[in-house]
Amino acid sequence: MSERPPGPRTPAVPAGASHPSASAPGASGTSGAAGASPAELAARAASPAALAAALAARGYIVDDALAMTAFLALRMQRPLFLEGAPGVGKTLLASVLAEVFETRLIRLSCYEGLDLAQAAYEWNYPRQLLALQAHQRRPDAGAPGAAVNEAVNAAVNDAGVADAELGELYRDAFLMRRPLLQAIDAAAERPPVLLIDEIDRADDEFESFLLELLGEFQITIPELGTLRARHRPIVVLTSNRTRDVHDALKRRCLYHWIDYPAFATELEIVRRKVPALADQLRRRLVAFVQRLRREDLSKLPGVAETVDWAEAIAHIAGLAPGLAGAGAAAGGPGGALDPATVDATLGLLLKYHDDIERVRGALAAELLAESA
Repeated sequence: MSERPPGPRTPAVPAGASHPSASAPGASGTSGAAGASPAELAARAASPAALAAALAARGYIVDDALAMTAFLALRMQRPLFLEGAPGVGKTLLASVLAEVFETRLIRLSCYEGLDLAQAAYEWNYPRQLLALQAHQRRPDAGAPGAAVNEAVNAAVNDAGVADAELGELYRDAFLMRRPLLQAIDAAAERPPVLLIDEIDRADDEFESFLLELLGEFQITIPELGTLRARHRPIVVLTSNRTRDVHDALKRRCLYHWIDYPAFATELEIVRRKVPALADQLRRRLVAFVQRLRREDLSKLPGVAETVDWAEAIAHIAGLAPGLAGAGAAAGGPGGALDPATVDATLGLLLKYHDDIERVRGALAAELLAESA
């Protein structure tokens, strides 16, 4: 198996009108507004700067390095492999890319023991059995009064296999498509975004199966043959690095490590997500989180936790106008984030009891003073 797909490549940037997504087990689908033309969709990925602007317009802020990597993944039609700590926005990027290109998002959440039946395909054995029974009970041409059970007839007719023979049980009519096979469905009008989330939770054997999909954009089914993508999907893989992913899989992808954002980037994210929060209070809150990440904790707070905490503080400010009112906007004492509020809301930032107990009290007050 070659590591680079042979032959001509169709554009990775979706074109044409968006279409509603069908729900399927293990997959989630979204589609955007139908107003954008193919040229407008292509313009959103015309350059790293254009892609970054399109993502920012939908609330996702990227730095220059991530914008460049995502842009190249689209242009080169290669899977994008994102590693980083939980809560830094890896999964969200795939969702926003589906919004940018107004296409379907197909999500496969990985877990230990995930196999082909849940991830790619399985055969509809009940329908196959009904078809087999109908075949076995089919009367001879001249046998008067012979009939097939009505329930069996209905199921067989629904599957479109009224004339099925024994050798036709393994065909498309009996195939149940799971997320990976849905992503390369030749009947799709445009390439979807395929999110393979937390690949580090899956087994090594599942990684081996993905090599054909990521390298050739095809899946081989022994009973049917090889099914190839007409439109190559935009593939995003994420990993929290709970274990090392094999090099063979990484070689088929463009790799990017998403770190915790710099102060200015995180401040802009919070501003967009929680616009009601006063500027000085927002800066103080983000500075506290940035300082907290330098502590030796079991799990450092991600951007998602920062946004949750900012939203909570905004709600608290609504109960205590002095916290985010005129005093906060002017930089007066009313805008100070007090230690009691921090202690009471640490559960939004930290998810382990030992971490909360370590930070609560004196350390929280010290970090708050340093972030002033």
